[in-house]
Amino acid sequence: MRIGAWAETAAISAAALLSSLALFGVFVALRGLNPLDVYATLFLGAFGTWFSLEHTLTQSAPLMLTALCTALPARAGLLMIGGEGALVIGGVVTVLVGVSLAGAPAPLAIAGMCAAGALGGGLWVGAAGALRHWRGVNETISTLLLNYIAIAVMNHLVTGPIRDFAQVLKPASWPIGPGFMLGELPGTSIHWGLAFGVAACLGTWVLMRHTTFGFAVDILGGNARAARMAGLPIGLMVLATSILGGAAAGLGGAIEIIAVHGFASASLAVGYGYTGILVAFLARQNPLAVIVVAILLGGISASGGLLQRRFGLPDAATLVLQGLLFVAVLAANTLSGRFRVFRPRTA
Repeated sequence: MRIGAWAETAAISAAALLSSLALFGVFVALRGLNPLDVYATLFLGAFGTWFSLEHTLTQSAPLMLTALCTALPARAGLLMIGGEGALVIGGVVTVLVGVSLAGAPAPLAIAGMCAAGALGGGLWVGAAGALRHWRGVNETISTLLLNYIAIAVMNHLVTGPIRDFAQVLKPASWPIGPGFMLGELPGTSIHWGLAFGVAACLGTWVLMRHTTFGFAVDILGGNARAARMAGLPIGLMVLATSILGGAAAGLGGAIEIIAVHGFASASLAVGYGYTGILVAFLARQNPLAVIVVAILLGGISASGGLLQRRFGLPDAATLVLQGLLFVAVLAANTLSGRFRVFRPRTA
């Protein structure tokens, strides 16, 4: 199965990507531009130079973590779209813990902030999982609404109780201080968040592919009735996958604080959680594929500025491409399992 399923997944995902690129080509052609020139510039802005590659990898780090917020619960049959809210809550909690640990040794403080961010995000999405299992509340709707609540909570805090009035350009929280900031990977300008993202994806792959817990979760996602008849702890697995997925996104928020911003502000809610949904769907909930797809989507986001400068396209043009890609992925999912060439031959 595995080779055939992997080949089918890769073929369908590639078809979705090519279809979205073709539609995006029509979009730019209607603006009087040469699609091939736009594609070449898109590649150049994403992977064409070492500088652009560093920018792409930096952009991909939070996407890996927010994608896990959707991919992990999806293995249990849940459609969670709360990565944006979990990332924001993780970032806010990280600031609060970082400020309270002022004067502590940097390694201890950084570890504490990462743990706090992951815990905050995990509990935030875990609440939606608990509501889904014990109260029957639709997890897609609840996590979507929780995103707005998380952003509202952050805006309230950074404009009032924890506002740093030294920041005059825009409302921002107290800073955690330069001593608690993560550095960059040796010889690069890529922060350590990329290593955290890759490690989280690898750890999730091991958990889901090489443990009895992962096997049980796949049974639940494939057939909830069979899981119930087998006596599996469905409530515990729903809660565990929700918390683990939220913790990954919360860790993404912590990384944004300690590696990029140094404080909480509206810059946390820039759509990483929503792009992570696309990454999870395009990777078909495979943690290893999440790494590759996150880099691809990170490259598309990183090239937006170059497209704007060279062709006068709005910076949001890359969002158009991501939207087309999302629609293509949803359409391609209906083709799964329908290609005889990928099925194992029977005697």
